[in-house]
Amino acid sequence: MEQRFYDAMADCPVIAAVKNFEGVRACLKSELKIVFVLFGNICNISGIVDQIKGAGKIALVHIDLVEGLSAHEVSVDYIRKNTKADGIISTRMNMINRARELSMYTVFRIFILDSRAFQGIEKQKRQVKADFIEILPGVMPKIIQKVNKLSAQAVIAGGLINDKEDVIEALNAGAISVSTTNQDIWFM
Repeated sequence: MEQRFYDAMADCPVIAAVKNFEGVRACLKSELKIVFVLFGNICNISGIVDQIKGAGKIALVHIDLVEGLSAHEVSVDYIRKNTKADGIISTRMNMINRARELSMYTVFRIFILDSRAFQGIEKQKRQVKADFIEILPGVMPKIIQKVNKLSAQAVIAGGLINDKEDVIEALNAGAISVSTTNQDIWFM
């Protein structure tokens, strides 16, 4: 199932992360194939996804950031039924697991803030069946390498990716892709 996602990342390893309507408009002009939607509410999320899908891009909704949705699995059902989203991003295991049941792409987002968070990856990999893991911040090459060794899932680096050097370092460390809201990187 994730082959289409892998192919899109192989073609272009940068993912546009959009946090507002300006970002949506800008990413539609880019050659990027994948878009992470980091904003919206239950009234407008379908329209946001429609714009992205209309441009022939893969759209994943960060379900934790959609206003009006809860932390319950029914929110995944809502996204599946009411949008054309290809998948979800979440920090919540229950949401990822439900999306997998619904045959959606899944990205489990993990904030690596300290050694305790890093150690939690080992435990979480047995409980979460995500297609990909996104680690934040994405400017930690050594941590990207360690997560790659710990996890069977491919790693996406996100957060604080500010320039071409950050992209190259993350990819060289083993990230399959990088996600960023930095529009300069979308067009480099």
